[in-house]
Amino acid sequence: MGRDASVPSERNLRELVQFYLLDHRTTLGKVIDIVLLGLNLLFVGVFVVETYPIAADLRGLLWDLEVGIAFIFAVEYISRLYGAPDRKAEFFNGYTMVDLIAILPTLAVLVFPLSISALQIGFLRVVRIIRVLRFYRFTEDAEFFFGTVTDNTLRAGQFLLTILVLLFMSAGVFYSVEQAVNPDVTTFGDAFYYTVITLSTTGFGDIIPVTTAGRWVTVGAILAAIVVIPRQASKFVKEWTSKEKVNVTCPQCGLEYHDPDASHCKACGHVIYQESDSRE
Repeated sequence: MGRDASVPSERNLRELVQFYLLDHRTTLGKVIDIVLLGLNLLFVGVFVVETYPIAADLRGLLWDLEVGIAFIFAVEYISRLYGAPDRKAEFFNGYTMVDLIAILPTLAVLVFPLSISALQIGFLRVVRIIRVLRFYRFTEDAEFFFGTVTDNTLRAGQFLLTILVLLFMSAGVFYSVEQAVNPDVTTFGDAFYYTVITLSTTGFGDIIPVTTAGRWVTVGAILAAIVVIPRQASKFVKEWTSKEKVNVTCPQCGLEYHDPDASHCKACGHVIYQESDSRE
């Protein structure tokens, strides 16, 4: 996704908007990346803090902060659609859909005659949890504002992010369905603790679901962990074990990645051509 550090002056406004939203090399591109990453952390942090008993003044301040961040994300969302060469494709892009869903609960309270407390009701609270998925946009490729990382590092980051997102979303949904009736689940921290203990199969038993929805959330989280984590782990292991391989495709059978000194495909025996340096 990287872009050249120099920005051609003949680019029109749409191209410039698209360029800086994707760029990781120019100063402005780096600033945009850092600001969006920081706001993502803050946006998720507001949701977590609001699950704790806090003063009314602080809760009002957090609401103002959430509205401000949601407004910035709305501008970002509109800008991505505006700058996209294919707006329809951009609209249905998975990352873009998550961007929209993440800010909808806050915007709903502003647009419709709902109270701030409505954010704590049912599906709106659950939808707010989805905003953690915004972090996947930052692992779309190996180029970041601080430089380019190796494929192994990127895979490791994606693997770690997948685990954290699974834990966070499971804890958030569990908190949403249990906090009103379960005396042991009063904060997000309680729900996160339960999720970690449950998915790690330790199961201390000090917190248990008391609602049918809570039980189904637990089942869903366990099934998701069984399916998603091994899949991500296999990608990471595959990338790590093939780090010494050279990405050369056999023209006969299509096998990719061969040993650096291979002259024939190990699958079909066809001659393969690899560039090499005789000085090594």
